[in-house]
Amino acid sequence: MLSSEMRQEHDENIRTCLLKSRNCAQTSFAVLQEKFDLDGDTVLKALTAFPGIALRCETCGAVTGGLMALGLIFGREELDDEKGFQRAVVIARTFCQRFEKELGSTMCGNIQESKFGRTFDLLDPEHLEAWEAANPIDKCSVVVGIGVRIAAEIIAENQSP
Repeated sequence: MLSSEMRQEHDENIRTCLLKSRNCAQTSFAVLQEKFDLDGDTVLKALTAFPGIALRCETCGAVTGGLMALGLIFGREELDDEKGFQRAVVIARTFCQRFEKELGSTMCGNIQESKFGRTFDLLDPEHLEAWEAANPIDKCSVVVGIGVRIAAEIIAENQSP
């Protein structure tokens, strides 16, 4: 559990990263990468197109970024490691279930509806203008913060003592 001061610093770190990147998937991963000293600069680059899965209101970037971090920590090393595969999938599913329990969905469009009262096609200039007017950084940083917190809790719960 984070103290109030630590939580505020954590939330500000997420907000700062989201302001810089404008990308929830990269922000989620970058914060977890720093927190858990993950090797993954190539993953960070690959996540460029992942917010809402290419801005299509599909899987939330906070989910994909969190899952990438969990995969780096708990993923299998060998393609035929069935036990490792099963463990990683259980961990990933746990993350998704907890995220969905807190936010009602893992889908960007559903979360946008909940937070903004509508969805946005961010490649449409009119939608982008409306998005910018709707305070997206503050609203999305809360979503990213929830995803990062859930991933960090799962990492702590599943790492060997």
